[in-house]
Amino acid sequence: MLDHAAQEAITGLKEAGIDFVSGLPDGWQRNLHELVEADPFFEYVPVCNEGVGFSICAGAWLGGKHTVLVMENSGLRVAAEYIARISLGTGVPVVLMLSYRGDLGETEHWGIPHGIVVEPLLDALRIPYQIVRDPALLRRALRRANRLAQAQLHPTAVLVSGDCIWEE
Repeated sequence: MLDHAAQEAITGLKEAGIDFVSGLPDGWQRNLHELVEADPFFEYVPVCNEGVGFSICAGAWLGGKHTVLVMENSGLRVAAEYIARISLGTGVPVVLMLSYRGDLGETEHWGIPHGIVVEPLLDALRIPYQIVRDPALLRRALRRANRLAQAQLHPTAVLVSGDCIWEE
């Protein structure tokens, strides 16, 4: 993630009232994980599996936290079982912040399948989402995502791509 986009994300998370972050660092959002970990505003729990990250966020929410799970969009497939078990039946709001591998501009062949399945999977899980390609829109998207997650007691997602990731 470009540095100015990561800063916008940090500000957006704070403005949204998100105080608990879990995630599996990926190449595109590594610097965001580092900024979150260094900021005393956030409680940060890195994980080795996105499903575990979702479960940790769910537990933190039960303890009164507003949570976000930061991961690559490929991790949605790993987390899907946990999301279905925990949120579809019981109503746990976790914001998912996904780097959008396979989106327009992708440079790696292995990233293409991630882009092919992420939106249909979000739809199947009934998770409302927004794709953010402009860093200036990232703060608002995170605020709105958390507002809706809390109102509907269900996950929401922000997919991050475009000018948030690449300089052209």
